[in-house]
Amino acid sequence: MSTLARRPGPSVRTRVTEHTDAGERTHEDRLATEEPLELRLAAPGAPAQRIWVTMRTPGHDFELAAGFAVNESLVPPSGIVRVAYCTDADLDPDQEFNVVTITVAEATDIGHRHAAQSAGSSACGVCGKDSVAAVLDVRSAPPWPGAIPTPDVVRALPARMREGQAVFDRTGGVHAAALADEDGRMLVVREDVGRHNAVDKVIGHRVLAGEPRGTACLVVSGRAGFELVQKAVASGIGSLVSVGAPTSLSVRLATDSGLTLFGFTGPDRCVQYA
Repeated sequence: MSTLARRPGPSVRTRVTEHTDAGERTHEDRLATEEPLELRLAAPGAPAQRIWVTMRTPGHDFELAAGFAVNESLVPPSGIVRVAYCTDADLDPDQEFNVVTITVAEATDIGHRHAAQSAGSSACGVCGKDSVAAVLDVRSAPPWPGAIPTPDVVRALPARMREGQAVFDRTGGVHAAALADEDGRMLVVREDVGRHNAVDKVIGHRVLAGEPRGTACLVVSGRAGFELVQKAVASGIGSLVSVGAPTSLSVRLATDSGLTLFGFTGPDRCVQYA
């Protein structure tokens, strides 16, 4: 790897001109970094193969890779041998930290969804699925057997997660996801320009730490889109708490899967849908 390669940070400086009723002011501001991350899967007897390209905020890239691979049922959590940045000689130095290879213990059938050179934006979480019916068959971990947070605890969760959103404090341009226990204690908080990436990062954190993916609660900063409910169900999480609204399909999946779903969550209110 080139010694000149520099790992991209979660935010970058920029000059802006701010216009207000009092006039205009030029000053330095910060933007959330958005760069591509290519994920490759390497198995015994087979070369590394591209499985996904997503736009993400750099940081916790290995967690993102592990969380994505497990949430997409490409590999069981115990099947990951190594996660590392790619060191191909032909990579441009600027891209050396934008390619991650997941090495697995056994040969795996990536399948039709990921055999092509799939790509997604920072807003995409279920692109490439063959059908909604296929997406509904997502559970790869047992359902959560324990208690979930009470509504009183649920209403406090977004504020507790907000305390860990350092990149949002600097840029105002990223989503957040967190895992919490039934008492509302934050277990891990991650940020990303893509809400689904933030979820993959918190799940990947558990995977790489050798801990069960299933927890009492997943908290997300935006709406409860279908792809987020899908990831929660796949990981055996007991409840999902969102600051925004759910969609019809996310409520359907939560109801069918036994996931407790809260939306419009704030200090004074939360709405339970499933």
